[in-house]
Amino acid sequence: MSKKKCISKQACQSSEYLSDESVKSLANALSRIEGHVRAVKRMVEERRCCDDILTQAAAVRSAMSRVTVKLVEEELLNCLTTCGQPEAEERMASAMKALSSMLKHS
Repeated sequence: MSKKKCISKQACQSSEYLSDESVKSLANALSRIEGHVRAVKRMVEERRCCDDILTQAAAVRSAMSRVTVKLVEEELLNCLTTCGQPEAEERMASAMKALSSMLKHS
């Protein structure tokens, strides 16, 4: 069985939520994003057209949003399938707060 941790700080010590497959998928997505960010940096250093740089920056933001959505989906699915009522409500609130914070800063 895979070792997992969860989004909410209080539940992180005892709960699990990411499968090995999800970790691999998210790590691959983040590696692609990392490469894309390096390409955007290179575009800035080369003084490329602002429109091109902004288009690529938007693509990075969109990719990070997909990663965030996947993390929240995993957490909420785990809450619905394994948590008791009080813990599920607390973890759901924590996940929604994290999502709201991410959306506010995007």
